[in-house]
Amino acid sequence: MSMTQPRAEETPEKASQPPSPAQGSRTITLSVLSSTSENSVPKQTISHEEATLVQGNRNIKILTENDCPEVVAFSWSKGKKWRTLTIIFLVQISMNLNASLYANAQSGIMKEFHVSVIAAVSGAALFLVMYAFGCELWAPWSEEFGRKLVLQSSLFLVNAMCLPVGLAKHTRSFIAIMVGRSFGGLFSAGGSVTLGVVADMFTLVQQEEPLAYIVLSSVGGSIIGPIVGGFVEDGLDWTWAIWIQLIVGGFVQLLHLLFVPETRSSVLLDRHAKKLRKFKLNDTGERINVFGPTETMTWREYLVPKELWALWMRPFRMFATEPIVSILSTLSGFSDALIFMQIQSLGRVFRLWDFSTVQIGLAFIPIGVAYLVGYLMFIPVIRRNRRLREKFPGQEHAQYESRLWWLLYTAPLLPLGLLIFAWTSTPEVHWLVPMFGCLLIGIANYTIYMTTIDYMVASYGPYSASATGGNGFARDFLAGCLTWAAGPYYDAFSFPYGLQTANTILAGISLILVAATFVIYIKGPSMRKRSAFAQSLRESITGTTEESLPETAETTV
Repeated sequence: MSMTQPRAEETPEKASQPPSPAQGSRTITLSVLSSTSENSVPKQTISHEEATLVQGNRNIKILTENDCPEVVAFSWSKGKKWRTLTIIFLVQISMNLNASLYANAQSGIMKEFHVSVIAAVSGAALFLVMYAFGCELWAPWSEEFGRKLVLQSSLFLVNAMCLPVGLAKHTRSFIAIMVGRSFGGLFSAGGSVTLGVVADMFTLVQQEEPLAYIVLSSVGGSIIGPIVGGFVEDGLDWTWAIWIQLIVGGFVQLLHLLFVPETRSSVLLDRHAKKLRKFKLNDTGERINVFGPTETMTWREYLVPKELWALWMRPFRMFATEPIVSILSTLSGFSDALIFMQIQSLGRVFRLWDFSTVQIGLAFIPIGVAYLVGYLMFIPVIRRNRRLREKFPGQEHAQYESRLWWLLYTAPLLPLGLLIFAWTSTPEVHWLVPMFGCLLIGIANYTIYMTTIDYMVASYGPYSASATGGNGFARDFLAGCLTWAAGPYYDAFSFPYGLQTANTILAGISLILVAATFVIYIKGPSMRKRSAFAQSLRESITGTTEESLPETAETTV
């Protein structure tokens, strides 16, 4: 599954800037005490007694993070940030579990409703395709109404959509399964909002470690499904594959409700402004015109924002017109889609060794181990790249292409793993060998996802959310389409060494995409110079330090 970097207004500075007050208004000056935090976020404390607050409708103070940075999530302790991040990790696991665990209900659905394999698989494919659109559609609302409300709404609706699917056995409605799965995908806020939480709490120079952690949850959730699902399919009714999704989703929703505070800066500033007004009214009886960034917005501005359509369409436009985005997103999407193809087809391979349903599910463990290995290997890479950027603050290669350095070594593991998996899929070879191929595929998949997001965020500055939005859309959309295609694709190779030939073709396609990443590594600077989006960075790379680059990405998640 995919994740999308928060968009332009995601930056603390921009996110907290509402439309300018009406003509003729005067800005009220707040007296503050300043210091610097360990995260280089200026710590300022509003002195309520010293604040000069002018009365009258024309004298309005709109709070920003510079007025009260201690209010926003940047100022939280490291422990609080990572506790919040860990629950968000579980939220992402839950959403991706919904996508993958359904596969273990497919055989039961076929028997129950007497439908074809393609019809049963459609429940998985539709969820993924609609998930691709859902992530983009949910994103802007988390900017306006806050991360917590949007994630709670998403989790509630996704959980609710398990009901028509699970109850289809009693209603005798196969259509209910398709409807429930389609809307379940559409209602999934996914990475577009969970990455927004990361951007709310961490500055750009701090984001890579938490981003790597959340990416692990995104890819890991897809593997937990088939591992658990093998036991479910073998010993329980097919509906339990759905009820487990609901149980996990309900538990995660409760955890999120009880233990995750709001992180969105504009929402926190709105709340703080209300407290200031109440404090002043109770203390002196005086009414003050201090407001948060979005308090004065009308419902029309909320529901019909002028640029909403443009923001929704920008990821697709960048995917179509930006070579960097299209190549890296296609590579990332193809890599992720392979995992969902394997969910549909791994049984064909390991039944050659007479694996049971449970054992086929356990065969996904090497991919899960690979994701963990890929994550652990990436931590020193992050630190290496950061040191390089600090050492050469004015060097374009150090600031941008160095982020792709590790991909040059790990992306080739994708075609290599596919070839090993292909040509060792025979009973004459021990089953551990094709599992080793899966291990290489998993390491490549994790690194491709993490590296492409990191590079796009740096390359596209205020438009990075749209760039990574294209990446996320490609991953989910291709995964859905190839889930449909997996069965017919492998069926077409029903001849001696057909399975090996089918996976070799996939390896050849991946080799072309991997070669394209080397082109971007070499030609990246010239490609960015021809890009209007990439050239919109606020400052030239010359003489720019890492800290002076945009702190987060674009707006609207």
